[in-house]
Amino acid sequence: MNTQHSAFETNFQGEKAIWLTHGRFEAAILPEIGGNLILFRDTEKGYRFLREPKEDEMEHFKANPGIYGIPVLFPPNRFEDGKFPWEGKVYELPVNEPATGNHLHGYMHTIPWDVVHFSSDAYESKVIISQKVSEGHLYKKYFPFEFTITLRYTLSDAGLQQQVTVKNEGSERMPNLLAFHTAINAPFVPESSASDYIVKVSIGERQELNERMLPTGRIQPLTADEQLMKSEGVNPYLASMDNHYTSSPQNGRNMMELTDTRTGDKLIYDVGTAYKHWMIWNNVACGQYFCAEPQMSLVNAPNIEGRDAEEIGLIGLEPNEIWEETSRIYFIQA
Repeated sequence: MNTQHSAFETNFQGEKAIWLTHGRFEAAILPEIGGNLILFRDTEKGYRFLREPKEDEMEHFKANPGIYGIPVLFPPNRFEDGKFPWEGKVYELPVNEPATGNHLHGYMHTIPWDVVHFSSDAYESKVIISQKVSEGHLYKKYFPFEFTITLRYTLSDAGLQQQVTVKNEGSERMPNLLAFHTAINAPFVPESSASDYIVKVSIGERQELNERMLPTGRIQPLTADEQLMKSEGVNPYLASMDNHYTSSPQNGRNMMELTDTRTGDKLIYDVGTAYKHWMIWNNVACGQYFCAEPQMSLVNAPNIEGRDAEEIGLIGLEPNEIWEETSRIYFIQA
C-alpha cells in the first residue's frame, strides 16, 4: 500500500493546527479554538466539504466559532433562562443570547483543547484531542462534575471518521448532552451553484418552537418540502430554516446526504443513532452553507417535564461510566 499520508503540526490562517493527509483527502483541526475540525477537502477534485474561514474571515470565525467547521456543543443548543435542572438541583448557565434570554451552546467550542496524540501510517492518519474538566476548569463554575471528553478524528480512504467519548470521572451521576454544529459547504464543487444541490436528512417529526426558540411540546406536521427532505431530497436553501426535528434512521442509518445534481457527486454525513434529534439551520437560506446538527437531546431537555428521559435524550453517566459514538463524513464520486 503506497498511499501518501501524514500527520503534523503547522498552522491554519495563523492559528495552531494539526493537519492530516491521506491519499486524496486532507483535514485540519484547531486545538486552541474549540478543537474545531475546521476543514475536510478532496485535493484531487478541489472540493471543500466544510465551511472554512478565509484569511479575511478569521476574526469573524473567532467571534462566531459555531458556524464554521465542526464545533462541539456541550451542552447543546438553548436552555431557558440559563437554568439546567438535574437530579434535584438547578445549575445556572450564563444567559449569553440576550434576544431570547437563554443560554446557548455551552463553551466547549470556544476554549482550548489538549492535543493527546497524532500519527499517520499507510492505513490512516489520526489526531486525538481531549477536554478534562476538573478543579480550576471553566465548566466547574457551572457544573460540579468531573469528566473528560475525547475527540478522535481519523482520515483514510473511507473519508473522515469522528469518535467522541465522554467519561464520568467524578463521584456523582452527571448529565451527558452533546451535539455538533456541523457547517456544510453547499456548493462544495467550485463550479456548481447553490441551486444544483439537494439534501436528504433522516428526520422524523418537527418540534414546534416558540418565540424564544424553545420547544412548546407540540409536534408540527411536516410540510411537503420537509417530506421531500426525508425522502427524495430538496434544495437546502428553498426556504429559511432554523428547525428542530426528531431523528428517524433509514435503513439503519442516521444521516444527511447532500447531492450535487450537476456532477452527481454525493457527500454523506452518517452520524450514528445515539443522536436522536436534528437541528437544520441555513442562515436565512444564505446559499453558501447550512448546518446539519446531530444532537443527543431535545432543545431545553432538562427543563421539560412529563416526557420520557430516554425519548428526549436527557441521559446521564454514572461514576466511571463511558459514553461513545462514531460518525463519518465521506464522499461518493459519481
